[in-house]
Amino acid sequence: MSEVPDTMRAFRIHRFGGPEVLEADSIAVPQPGRGELLVRVLASSVNPVDIKTREGRYPLIREDALPYTLGRDFAGVIARTGDGVAGWKAGQEVYAFIGQGPGAHAEYVVVDQAALARKPSTLDFRQACAVPLAALTAWQGLFEHGMLEADERVLIHAGAGGVGHFAAQFAKLKGAKVWVTASGDGIDFVQSLGIDNVIDYRTQQFEAAVCEVDLVYDMVGGETQERSWNVLRKGGRLVSTLNEPSQIKAAEHGATAMRYTAHPDGKALARIGELIDDGAVRVVVSGQYAFDEVPAALACVERGHVHGKIVVHAAG
Repeated sequence: MSEVPDTMRAFRIHRFGGPEVLEADSIAVPQPGRGELLVRVLASSVNPVDIKTREGRYPLIREDALPYTLGRDFAGVIARTGDGVAGWKAGQEVYAFIGQGPGAHAEYVVVDQAALARKPSTLDFRQACAVPLAALTAWQGLFEHGMLEADERVLIHAGAGGVGHFAAQFAKLKGAKVWVTASGDGIDFVQSLGIDNVIDYRTQQFEAAVCEVDLVYDMVGGETQERSWNVLRKGGRLVSTLNEPSQIKAAEHGATAMRYTAHPDGKALARIGELIDDGAVRVVVSGQYAFDEVPAALACVERGHVHGKIVVHAAG
């Protein structure tokens, strides 16, 4: 293992705003506390939450947290372990969703041991970093909150995106009957993941393609969420990653509804890694950028309609 330097580069915001507020800073390498590890970041992924955070639209990161390093998930190599860490040692290849602390668009990051999992052996670092936040968001939305079971009917909105392409695969693996909305070349992309029931939302209303759904997994919000009440069976569930669904509408339709925020979970991430190594789940990286190109990577995600994930590979 190479020696850990005193300073590192990190992409931080000192104020909220547009692309111009993102700065490449030289800052001290953080030190792991009790139960934490310092990891050398070899790749990190870009998520929509990075854009929301930069713009000040992510409520969990307030102005008093600035300056703030963006980046919610990564893959890398353990550099140091803090007191009380068990089962991990320097040199191990790992990946994680880090939660709300200082982010992973940096050369080093501190992560709680409970969030950490071994990197899937079949993935390189650039592929592995694309997994944690998106896959855990999908896993928790479908199973922890959506309570999806085999043979149930699920409608997944925005199935070609970072979270969506995992959600579609997880739901099919569970044995559910899966419908996915997409458009353009996203239709072929979702079909390539083994999903047969793909609805082109630009040419067809999803209400005409599916009904009596047990679970709607919503990653679009707005009018799409509003229309989704019409396809839920009585007693069905609507789970959203975006805006809080109307509890009045839920009661009117005899449904349950909620919005949630994903949380770090090393054990679930390890299980997802097993599925990946078994060949049951594909990881799709549609764009790769060098560390110095973090602003360009964020701009790519901000433009939208990304299939799979955009990643940033190691500095230096």
